[in-house]
Amino acid sequence: MIVQFSKYHGAGNDFVMIDGRNQDISLFEHNLIKNMCDRRFGIGGDGLIILRESALLDFRMQYFNADGYESSMCGNGGRCIAAFACDLGIIRMETRFEGIDGDHEATLMPNGEIRLKLKDVDGVRWIEDGYLVDTGSPHFIKYVSQLEDLNVDKEGREIRNQARFGSKGVNVNFVQTTRGSNKISVRTYERGVEAETYSCGTGVTAAAICSYFHFKSDIFSYHVHTLGGNLNVSFKAQHHTHFTDVFLTGPAVRVYEGSIEIKK
Repeated sequence: MIVQFSKYHGAGNDFVMIDGRNQDISLFEHNLIKNMCDRRFGIGGDGLIILRESALLDFRMQYFNADGYESSMCGNGGRCIAAFACDLGIIRMETRFEGIDGDHEATLMPNGEIRLKLKDVDGVRWIEDGYLVDTGSPHFIKYVSQLEDLNVDKEGREIRNQARFGSKGVNVNFVQTTRGSNKISVRTYERGVEAETYSCGTGVTAAAICSYFHFKSDIFSYHVHTLGGNLNVSFKAQHHTHFTDVFLTGPAVRVYEGSIEIKK
């Protein structure tokens, strides 16, 4: 069977995109997805996203990590699937779609970037040496002073697998910033990819919210630098640990289209 796909990236966080409306996706079990995401023997990507029909909204987003297993919400993936839906002619400038954590809204901005609304965030918790927050996916935030010199794969893997985060583990974000600044730098170790990624949408969102909380700030919009490019996070603080109108804005780029033969 020949499967058509597209390749997109959001600030270097890259995905294999499948239009599941008119292709047989019954064979997309975890080994196949893992092989497709392999950077040496497959297409290559941090994950695979299937655009599926929705009875209520424009479409449904089904996201799989590079390990082949369905995962929690992906912020950059959410922006990329909005761009994908636009390229497919499903939407124009705005969309509402289903994610695994609920409904999301996205807007295509005049400069070509995608603005995605994430779920409300309730709770920022300090645990031993960093913050734990769920922005659609669980993230651990650790502040560091020498971000460029950090071995993210080594240190991120060690934290990701600690018993305190349970059997599913956690995504690990190392953050560098200063009090009073709206500019932060983030490097992320992603579970399911089991490596550092060039950016992580829900991770930079968690980092921005934690920076507001950590510094007792009055800043509600953050410019975030990652290995793969720049993103913007904005939100409203309803009280000390409850955040609404959480938006992630940044690029979502179509890289190429292709086809791959899948053996039944």
